[in-house]
Amino acid sequence: MSRVFICGLGAVSPAGWTVEALMAALEKGEPLPVQPLPRPGWEKPLRARLVPGPAARPAFLSHPRLRRASPISHYVTAVALEATARLGLSEKPGYRLGMIVCLQSGCVQYSCRFFEEVLNDPATASPLLFPETVFMAPASHVAALLGTMPLASTLMGDPASYLQGMALAIQWLEEKRVDACLVVAAEETIWLLADALWQFEHSAIISSGAGAVCLSLDPAISSGVELAAITDEHTYGSRQNRVVAARAMRAQLPPCAPGELLCDGVGDSPRVNAPELKAWHDWTAARVSPKKVLGEGLMAVGAWQCVAACEAIAKGRHAAANVSLVGSNLHAIGARFVRSDVGGFGSPAGTQPGSISP
Repeated sequence: MSRVFICGLGAVSPAGWTVEALMAALEKGEPLPVQPLPRPGWEKPLRARLVPGPAARPAFLSHPRLRRASPISHYVTAVALEATARLGLSEKPGYRLGMIVCLQSGCVQYSCRFFEEVLNDPATASPLLFPETVFMAPASHVAALLGTMPLASTLMGDPASYLQGMALAIQWLEEKRVDACLVVAAEETIWLLADALWQFEHSAIISSGAGAVCLSLDPAISSGVELAAITDEHTYGSRQNRVVAARAMRAQLPPCAPGELLCDGVGDSPRVNAPELKAWHDWTAARVSPKKVLGEGLMAVGAWQCVAACEAIAKGRHAAANVSLVGSNLHAIGARFVRSDVGGFGSPAGTQPGSISP
């Protein structure tokens, strides 16, 4: 198996529009403020952690494809540009960058707007809104903005599917179909989605944003972090429950060791947290739970966990990090990142790279 290096990270979250803002919030460890989210026909609003406006108008908004795009497309574009900043794409006209965008709910804001217009008066419903309702819209916009992108795909699933996106990216790299590959996860917030979440988990607070990890087989552009392993996909359902799936995922990752980090998916719901907490009950080293700080970002949480793990290693705070993703309704998958012996740091990796499941 080829060695897979992390060559860029990007993040948009309720903490702000950069990886730096995300890490600052996680290091502080305090839940971010909650904003009211009006629900039509109800006096009491829902609760959400919303993405703040950017400090300055992003330059990419002047692109014709993005002037009327939905917020989720803005998030995906922002993290894609941040994650590829050190690649110098403008100076590499023949560079083949692939992209995989992972979604759970997708483009809900424009979907609601379009179908509301259809219900009110089909004759006047704006056809300009419809393209923004399809799941492929964010990937399409970024591909148009960056130009030469031989492969761009969108995956649907629960948050654990983000690591399936990484496995697919590795396959593309090893087949030499791309030189580097962005793996993005994103979500946007609307009252309808917040209400649906509230129906299942009253304590969960919806949030939105995006995260991106850029992968490459080229050690010369490594940030000093390496993807050592992705576990098998452990599905759950009638034959296997979430506890068993979470433990099977945990068993494929190394035991706790000093100086390592666990980035888990534990949030504010005791019922949802139980399988993951049981699986990792023996972890005694450092631990971070992005959901507790940022909120329930659905698919975006998977990317935030990976970004946090990679950035902590790149900054020299940990030698290795495990990422635990026990999905909301499909499967449990984990990943391990280690400090690489090339790129940003000269010290040897915490573990030798293992196999990666496609």
